[in-house]
Amino acid sequence: MKNTEQKPTINFGNYLQDTWTEQEVENVKVVVDFFQHLMNEHDFEYTLKVYGGGSYTQHNRAIPNEISGLIGYVKTLTKRFPEYSFDVKRIFADGDFVILHSHTTMKAKHRGNEKKGFIITDTFRLENGQLVEHWDAIQPIDTFTRILFLLTGGSIGNDNPTF
Repeated sequence: MKNTEQKPTINFGNYLQDTWTEQEVENVKVVVDFFQHLMNEHDFEYTLKVYGGGSYTQHNRAIPNEISGLIGYVKTLTKRFPEYSFDVKRIFADGDFVILHSHTTMKAKHRGNEKKGFIITDTFRLENGQLVEHWDAIQPIDTFTRILFLLTGGSIGNDNPTF
């Protein structure tokens, strides 16, 4: 079980692959920094300042487009669940795509407990080192997250296709 007192930190070095190209390494660094600041530290000001300047297409239908739309969504979520965080398990890179496979929990006491929370796969597309597109696949693990998923999954925040 992990230490639940501090939020998870995504240590880039733990995921670095010898097979990644220089551009893939740089893309992964961008996604890790973005994800750490937004999803674990909930540093919305930093995230908007560093990543909010370009166009960002969101394919999760519940979340509005642009980084500001995603920040608004996460702000709402963290008001209800201030301990919400991601423990990244795997990172994959393929050209302009970076994929994170994570265990997400709503409460610090559930970090490291694989019977609580969500399994989430986030896929990002980058252009010239900038985040431009995002898809995700979410699997609730326990009864609470299944109910939460049903209650929050119905709103539509954009008209983008899911694939």
